[in-house]
Amino acid sequence: MIRTGYKSGFVSIIGRPNVGKSTFLNRVIGQKIAIMSDKPQTTRNKIQGVYTTDDVQIVFIDTPGIHKPKHKLGDFMMKVAQNALKEVDLILFMINAEEGLGRGDAFIIERLKEINTPVFLVINKIDQVHPDELLPLIDQYKSLYPFAEIVPISALQGNNVETLIEQIKKYLPEGPQYYPADQVTDHPERFIIAELIREKALHLTREEVPHSIAVVIDSIERREDSHAVYVGATIIVERDSQKGIIIGKQGRMLKEIGQRARMDIEGLLGSKVFLELWVKVQKDWRNKLSQLRDFGFREDEY
Repeated sequence: MIRTGYKSGFVSIIGRPNVGKSTFLNRVIGQKIAIMSDKPQTTRNKIQGVYTTDDVQIVFIDTPGIHKPKHKLGDFMMKVAQNALKEVDLILFMINAEEGLGRGDAFIIERLKEINTPVFLVINKIDQVHPDELLPLIDQYKSLYPFAEIVPISALQGNNVETLIEQIKKYLPEGPQYYPADQVTDHPERFIIAELIREKALHLTREEVPHSIAVVIDSIERREDSHAVYVGATIIVERDSQKGIIIGKQGRMLKEIGQRARMDIEGLLGSKVFLELWVKVQKDWRNKLSQLRDFGFREDEY
C-alpha cells in the first residue's frame, strides 16, 4: 500500500572513475557498503544503497566509472554503467571539481542525450578548489547539456549533501517503500564482506598490485558454542609476483589486510569475527568469462 505523500524511486550515480561516487553513497547511507579507494575502477558491480526516512525512500545505484574497456572485465563494467541509465527516476552525473571537464565527461554526456531521464550535475570535491573556480566550471557544463539541477558538494566532508537529498526528493514520484526501513543495501552479506577485504588489499598494496584482485568468500560460519563468526576467504590475483606482494615478507602484508578487514566486518556483523585469508593465482582471470562468472560478475543480472 502506498502512503499518501510518500515518495520513492531509483537514482543512478554515474561519472568518470574516481570522482567520489562511492564516498557519496557511503556518506548518504551512513555506513560502508561501497568500498573506497583512490585508484580508478574500484567499483565493479552496481551497488544499491537504500536511504529511508519517514517521507521518502531513495534507492541509489552506484556504477563502475565509465571508461574505455581494456579487457572483458572492463566490458562488463561498462555494460553495468550504461544499463544503470535505464529505468531509473533520476541520474546524478558526478564530476570532480579539481579535474574539470575531461574527454570522459564528453563521452558520458553523449550517452545522456539519448535518454529522457532528468539529470543532476553534482560537482564533488568542492573543498579542494576556490569558490571562484566553480562558476566558470558550471557554465562550461551547462553549455553542453540542459541539467535539471546543478549541486556542488563535498562527499568526504558532507558539505551540501543534505541539500542534494532535498533536491532529489522533489524529482521522485509518489510510491511504495520498496525495502524495510532498516535495510541499507540489497547485496548479500557475503558480497559486502568480500568488498571490504578487497578494499584493504587495494589500500595497502597501493601501486604495487593493479586492479587484478578479486575476493571469493569460501565460508561464513556462526558457531553455536560461541558468539563469533568464522570467515574464510581467498584473494585472487593474476600473477605469482602479485601473490608475493599480497602475502608480504613473512606474511606480514596478508596479516595486516586481515586485521583491517576484520575490524570492518565486525562493524558490519555486530559480532566478533575470526578471519582466515588465502591467496591464489588465477592467470589472466579478468579476460576469462568462466572465471568472471565464478567471481560474481554476471552480465545477465544487469
